[in-house]
Amino acid sequence: MSDNCFCRQAVTHDASALADLLTQLGYPGTADFMVSKLNAIANDAAATCWVAEINQQVVGFLSLHIIPQLALAGDFARISYFCIDETARNQGIGNALLQQAEAYAREQHCDRMEVHCHQRRVDAHRFYVREGFAESPKYFIKML
Repeated sequence: MSDNCFCRQAVTHDASALADLLTQLGYPGTADFMVSKLNAIANDAAATCWVAEINQQVVGFLSLHIIPQLALAGDFARISYFCIDETARNQGIGNALLQQAEAYAREQHCDRMEVHCHQRRVDAHRFYVREGFAESPKYFIKML
């Protein structure tokens, strides 16, 4: 990982950078509501978001939600969004954010972590497999 990279909690000042990163993921138009989303995460005990910075510039982020499980002793952590800037990939930044998330999930008594990743994100799939994730092929969604 880049020596001058560090991870910290996201704050509302990061809204523009996160909106830009989400645009890279294919989610344009988030700038108008990003501050309110970051505030919602900050006020939700089951949610958190970290950013990675290099030279005081946000180059990645990961948001995580803790979900209680009724049928299992441990809860699980769900990565809701995870992006590293296209110009900063392959420098260990994603791994640093993931390690931060895994440590936090363990502290929250989670025994598993999941991430949903669109089939078109082949490079991301390779990253997740390299980091120890196993594919779970069924995922359903209903738009409300």
